[in-house]
Amino acid sequence: MSLFVDQMCLEDWQQVRSIYLESIATGDATFETDAPQWERWNQTHLQFARLVVRDGETILGWAALSPVSSRAVYAGVAEVSLYINAGQRGKGLGRWLLTHLIEESEKNGIWTLQAGIFPENMASLVLHQKCGFREVGRRQKLGKLNGMWRDVMMLERRSQNVGNS
Repeated sequence: MSLFVDQMCLEDWQQVRSIYLESIATGDATFETDAPQWERWNQTHLQFARLVVRDGETILGWAALSPVSSRAVYAGVAEVSLYINAGQRGKGLGRWLLTHLIEESEKNGIWTLQAGIFPENMASLVLHQKCGFREVGRRQKLGKLNGMWRDVMMLERRSQNVGNS
């Protein structure tokens, strides 16, 4: 394996979407029930910090940021999306990718990263906490997924390098 983190490009979308669909199918990764087409995904994610982990031509995981608001006061706040191929989970790729995502976010002026994670998704909760995120609350019955109310744990990471002056 010759793994490396790289910027996501349009040509990666089918593999990225496949990993997203695989994660959606678990029922514990997102409220989404289908992955969008490229055009929609591209419109809803920031242009920077779109990362993939590659093993040659194969993408093993991806991460990206979404704005939390269009208001100028929140320009330095973004929401994290991170998904790893099912066969590659538990090998440290998520931590490696999230660490790179944090670095890229800070290079681009992001001072707060936030994540909303289902409480049943312990692996994701632990991963984010290992990367400096802290739990800020639990939103009870935030939304329904497949007819069932789901709680969401809210986590955030405040940069030590951006927005401290």
